[in-house]
Amino acid sequence: MRITDLQRCGIRPGRLVEWTLSPTTVEAAVALPEDSRPPAYAQESHVRTSRTVRADGLFVPTWIGTAFDIPGKVDLDVLQDALRTWTLRHETLRSGFRWVDDEMRRFTLHAADVGLRREDIGDFPDAAKLTQHLQDRFDIAADALSWPNFIYSAVVRDDSTSVYLAFDHTNVDAYSIHRITAEIHDLYTAGAEGRAADVPPVASYVDFCAIERANADEIDETHPTVARWRRFIARCDGRLPNFPVDLGLTPDGPLPTQSLMEEMLVDTADAAAFEAYCRPYGGTLTGVLAATALIVRELGGQQVYRTVVPFHTRVKSRWSDSMGWYVGGAPIEIPVADAPDFDSALRLVRAELRENRPLSRTPIMRVLRLLGAEFRPTSPDLFSIVSFVDSRATPGAHRWQRLNAHGLMRVSYGDQVCVWTTRLPEGLHFAARHPDTDAAYKNMRLYAERLRDLIGSVARVERAAGGANTVPAPRAEDNSRPRSPLR
Repeated sequence: MRITDLQRCGIRPGRLVEWTLSPTTVEAAVALPEDSRPPAYAQESHVRTSRTVRADGLFVPTWIGTAFDIPGKVDLDVLQDALRTWTLRHETLRSGFRWVDDEMRRFTLHAADVGLRREDIGDFPDAAKLTQHLQDRFDIAADALSWPNFIYSAVVRDDSTSVYLAFDHTNVDAYSIHRITAEIHDLYTAGAEGRAADVPPVASYVDFCAIERANADEIDETHPTVARWRRFIARCDGRLPNFPVDLGLTPDGPLPTQSLMEEMLVDTADAAAFEAYCRPYGGTLTGVLAATALIVRELGGQQVYRTVVPFHTRVKSRWSDSMGWYVGGAPIEIPVADAPDFDSALRLVRAELRENRPLSRTPIMRVLRLLGAEFRPTSPDLFSIVSFVDSRATPGAHRWQRLNAHGLMRVSYGDQVCVWTTRLPEGLHFAARHPDTDAAYKNMRLYAERLRDLIGSVARVERAAGGANTVPAPRAEDNSRPRSPLR
């Protein structure tokens, strides 16, 4: 599923219909008692940061979502039933937060109290005006500081209907977004055929939040995880790292607007060959990070590449199908000055990931809270990331292109760079949000082009060795194989 924005996902004219939680559902939530399960550290940090930025006078939409088509003429009643059933499957969507003094307290609706209200918004013959309307509507309806904080929309036409769903980040992550298309499609198809959908129950992200927070609260400032982060942050001058190229930012300037860059990097054949080459070192993620380390040294002269690598925290199978924000981060430091070629960089990245990936199971915000004044943030966007997700095994992935399925993100403001690489059935996709400056665009454009070139070069080396579809032997002991580029 390609990650993109509303402007690039192929919106077509049609009649707009939307669903939100019904007024009676919202009224029922007002009187709910406190749910003893606390917010996750990621949820709390996200909401507190949004509140601080809003208090400073800046509205920063940060919703994420998904889009897909339902072919043929849609039955809106059946679609509404499918959307409600799907909503009830995922407890986080009927759970929200209220402030008590300076503390976030959870409330959670019973499933029986949840209803959807459908509203016919009207015809939109102009795609650009429809796109702008959806963005404006999602900005308000999927806001971190309100509840409900999600919305469902459909653009209805005679030949197909396009469904757009937007959520505040507290409810979903990339893995969640990837799963939505198949789940709702299956529920709709079953309803249209007059049969019950075969959808087993899923675990609750709200339960996960309580478990994760209880575990995190058991550590203190002497814990080895905190010590590792302390050293990392100290070497970043008390902060977390940005993407180490010139982004054209003004010191102490206002939070800049951002821009999105997204494209296919390489096709299926090159993506497979690159994966095969990197597999002895950990796979495509290791390869992308190794390539990035070499490229930023080339572009910015960085001799040590530091970043925070996101990993999912669905470490038990019970969480696999659950909607929620199951993401942690691990710090890595690549002494790229010690990497004369790509293979050397691969070995360095593999060692860092093996040592530090377990750190991602402890929420970063818990660590930062324990560090106190040792961490000196300078931006609401705490750090940059380079991420990789292999989405090919996601249920329904083979239908994504046919159904025009996209992962959506709202690009608004921020001074950091976030890079998402995604393995799709059709190849390796690249998306990045970055400050909307000439310098940032130039350097991110160079980064994307060099990344494509390096992946293609490695893929050609792998094919020349005859191993594009086999597991290659570890190269450290095999000097007969062709060597990698970027010596």
